[in-house]
Amino acid sequence: MIKDKLIAFGLVLIMLLNMADLIADIRMNVALWHILSEAMIVMVSGFLAAYLIIEMRRRSRSLKQLSKELKEAHHQQAQITEQFKTARHDYFKAIEKQFNDWQLSRSEQEVALLILKGLSIPEIAIMRSTKEKTVRHQASAIYRKAQIDGRHELSAWFMEDFIAVKAA
Repeated sequence: MIKDKLIAFGLVLIMLLNMADLIADIRMNVALWHILSEAMIVMVSGFLAAYLIIEMRRRSRSLKQLSKELKEAHHQQAQITEQFKTARHDYFKAIEKQFNDWQLSRSEQEVALLILKGLSIPEIAIMRSTKEKTVRHQASAIYRKAQIDGRHELSAWFMEDFIAVKAA
């Protein structure tokens, strides 16, 4: 923006200096071709300066509008983030309630959450500092208590109501 202002200032200065020279040349009866060439320089530098100033103002208004829209977008994002936090909290409470309805132990609930997050049996064992065999037994107990066949059905049990199926 400063560069544009310097260029516009330079063009206005060229225009004014050439205009002063043009007036002096007219008073001294200089050749017509010289007066016309200087008049052309005055007009071109004046038009270019005016164009540049108008463009700078247009860009300034555009930047202000974009800044306003960006602030609004940040505000909307903050609202959505807050709504998402609330929804995530409510969803976790619903999962926790279902785990209690299935009468899962605290350890089984932890394993079930990690399964829902997509972790493998070896990963869960590492995270919980237990043996894979222990995690497999806990997973089997979860599936038995929930009356499902495995990790995919466990995930589907909690996700199926959120996935809208388009009717044919």
